[in-house]
Amino acid sequence: MAIAALAEQATLRRTWGETMWNRHILAFWDDFAADGKLEDMQEAPASPPGQGQVGSLAVPVRLFPQGSASLTFLLAWHFPHRTAAGCGWDTLDPTGGWVGNYYALQYRDAWDVITKVVPDLPALEEETLRFVRAFVSSNLPQAVKEAALNNISTLRSQTCFRTADGNFFGFEGCCNARGCCFGSCTHVWNYEQTTPFLFPQLAKNMAELALDWGTNAEGMNSFRLRLPLGQEPWPHAAADGQMGVVMKCYREWQLSGDDAFLHSRWPKIRSLLEYCWLPGSWDADQDGVMEGVQHNTYDVEFFGPNPLTGIWYLGALRAAEEMARAVGDESFAQRCRTLFQKGSEWIDSHLFNGEYYVQKLQVPSSCEQVRPELWVGMGAKDLREPEFQLGEGCLIDQLVGQYMAHVVGLGYLLQPTHVRAAAEAIFRYNFRENLFDHWNNLRTFALNDESALLICSWPRGGRPKVPFPYFAEVMTGFEYQAAALMIYEGLVEEGLRVAEAVRARFDGHRRNPWNEQECGHHYARAMAAWALILALSGFRYSAVRQELELQPRWWQEGELRCPWAIPTGWGMVTHAQATSEHVIRWEVLQGQLRLRSMRYLLPLDGQRIGATVAIQGEPVHAQLLREGKALVLMLESAATIAAGQELVVRLQPEN
Repeated sequence: MAIAALAEQATLRRTWGETMWNRHILAFWDDFAADGKLEDMQEAPASPPGQGQVGSLAVPVRLFPQGSASLTFLLAWHFPHRTAAGCGWDTLDPTGGWVGNYYALQYRDAWDVITKVVPDLPALEEETLRFVRAFVSSNLPQAVKEAALNNISTLRSQTCFRTADGNFFGFEGCCNARGCCFGSCTHVWNYEQTTPFLFPQLAKNMAELALDWGTNAEGMNSFRLRLPLGQEPWPHAAADGQMGVVMKCYREWQLSGDDAFLHSRWPKIRSLLEYCWLPGSWDADQDGVMEGVQHNTYDVEFFGPNPLTGIWYLGALRAAEEMARAVGDESFAQRCRTLFQKGSEWIDSHLFNGEYYVQKLQVPSSCEQVRPELWVGMGAKDLREPEFQLGEGCLIDQLVGQYMAHVVGLGYLLQPTHVRAAAEAIFRYNFRENLFDHWNNLRTFALNDESALLICSWPRGGRPKVPFPYFAEVMTGFEYQAAALMIYEGLVEEGLRVAEAVRARFDGHRRNPWNEQECGHHYARAMAAWALILALSGFRYSAVRQELELQPRWWQEGELRCPWAIPTGWGMVTHAQATSEHVIRWEVLQGQLRLRSMRYLLPLDGQRIGATVAIQGEPVHAQLLREGKALVLMLESAATIAAGQELVVRLQPEN
């Protein structure tokens, strides 16, 4: 480690000697109090056994009454020897599993960090402030801005790291001295939307690792990765985790436009679904419904059809259909389409109770009927009366697969009226204005006068004697995805009320506003908060089609102003509505935006619309089409908007 001061003058002392009875503090004060300077020793002794040195650095400054001064000190570190075991990651390596740190390869030592970074500090600070200032200048609700912006910090916490080979990994969260729940756990990281939109290379790398190292020849995905890579894999599969990997591959392909990624990894992606159809697996009878034993994010197995894993499956089938068509695998695309239609119809007919989606318990007659990797060992032990089920409960993330489908633009997986009704039910039955009368037998993340959205409720009765473990808890990542889903479904006030409840609990007085806990600090699932911006703005981008989409669901005095981000750049979009004219302004603040078409879903039904498009004031020829409720602008040729430029679209009714 190294400490440095950015100053013309400084004094230092490398060690203050013995620490017993705080002699080092006495030595420091006697030296410093004499003249405000530090006197170094000619030769600093070696550190005592089992101890480090305590050194000091002082910069002189003269202050007059009511005066002020700013001093800059830097702490730098260079730790190249990360091991899996040392940071809390599961490994079979008896030596601890050396993986290293990527950042350590960029510098020789801690002093090299300081000498190389200091000249770049002004530019780094300006780049950061440009993003933050633009972000906070948006007119999005304060709770949404806080939730989305503050949770980005998780990517710079010990929850996340890059190994020496450059690969990106994440715990679920982190404890005080080690990571919490290793493995880039798929059924947790499935929820978050921050990394793919702000640091897309990292999200794509995580998907590649899940395919290349976490998926075996049969198509089983290990929902946790061991380190170092190449060891015998984690021997368990999670239904929601595996289906989420399929949808994330679709998302990363769409955002990046990287056809090589899709073509090279299509066999692995395809195998993730083919695994579902193996004997003893989740959909062995291939009817589009998961009936098998389904381990999931609640750390237990659900038996029989249920909305959590079943709708993830529908989303994976739709994503696989689109990807199969893109690589020319038409027969597989049709197979996925057929299973999707059958499964969607069955779930709407058999799991929707008129208000929300429930579980239909279906227990295997014996463990031998089930593939062994589907049992993780934390769930029910007695198949005659299985514990840890959902049953007739109203689950906070019963529509998480639909939430993801909205984010990536796959459309509805179920009947839209049922989806909206279920979103309404989640708020109606699970939201609590306070928790004074709420009983929770597990961890307490909210209490007393705090508002929250519960994981599960049983408004019609029928709660299992022993439900799945976390049913009575409150966890922000689940709340954010549910809030985003509500907003996508037009329940904007309800979604914002959920987001406001979370931020009131993490307001800086009650809890740290940059540390939302679940299983560990800085929990990865809370990065689902970025989806609130996507839902309010209706922003989507496909690099495959080079198409932008906007469907504002939030207006403040007739205007929406919010950030957008894609792999090639980021900026701000402003959508102003004055009388009957809509003006959409896309500003590129860093990188570039490349597009061929734009889709706008606006309240202009039945009107004849005229459109103009301009880049930096120069007109751009575009053809205006209607596709259902969408207005589509097809540019004559692909356009690139560079940093510092803007694209302006004007839409107005024609007489």
